[in-house]
Amino acid sequence: MPALTAASTATDELRLVARALARDSDAFRKIMKLNNQRLYRLARGMVRNDSEAEDIVQEAYVRAFANLGTYRGDASLSTWLSRIVINEALGRLRKGRRTVAMSENPEAQIIRFPLNPSDDPERTMAQRQILALVERATDSLPDAYHAVFVARVIEGLSIEETADLLGVRPETVKTRLHRARALLRKALDDEIGPVLLDAFPFAGRRCERLTQAVMKRLGFEG
Repeated sequence: MPALTAASTATDELRLVARALARDSDAFRKIMKLNNQRLYRLARGMVRNDSEAEDIVQEAYVRAFANLGTYRGDASLSTWLSRIVINEALGRLRKGRRTVAMSENPEAQIIRFPLNPSDDPERTMAQRQILALVERATDSLPDAYHAVFVARVIEGLSIEETADLLGVRPETVKTRLHRARALLRKALDDEIGPVLLDAFPFAGRRCERLTQAVMKRLGFEG
């Protein structure tokens, strides 16, 4: 990213944070809409559970917004939020806690992967099967490799960002990613690799529901 663009982005984020600190509800909403997908996919990748991933992101937002005054722009806002989500997810994994409070919400039972509209039922079914295989294969990775794979391949974070988020060395990220890919190749054919980019999306009703839940906890109604 050019230096001027990076500086401009940092300035915009600090202004957005300042608006949120002034209790501007639109600022809170914008922060969440900009980061919901990344944070959900990181959480989902860590805990392998849709409902708990939503709960983790919601709790991370509430924690982040309660401490928003400590944000100084040393890292991007998305990276700062991602660290909070990772810490929340790791804490739950260590405690072995699985929160499923949102699982009874019928809106949560939606297809996780958006499919391209098609008039061919067989093609649509094939897409579903492939995407399901990708998710199962990713979920089967050992925890150490799984977290790195989700951050690097599915979320697209850099080696340095992944190392920073997970608290490991860049060399460790490279090693674990290599091993993760080797394990996945045993379950996936090379031809379906590109669909990994569509894994674990966070959009539509799920995105709006989480945003509304956080806004309500912050004291904003409607």
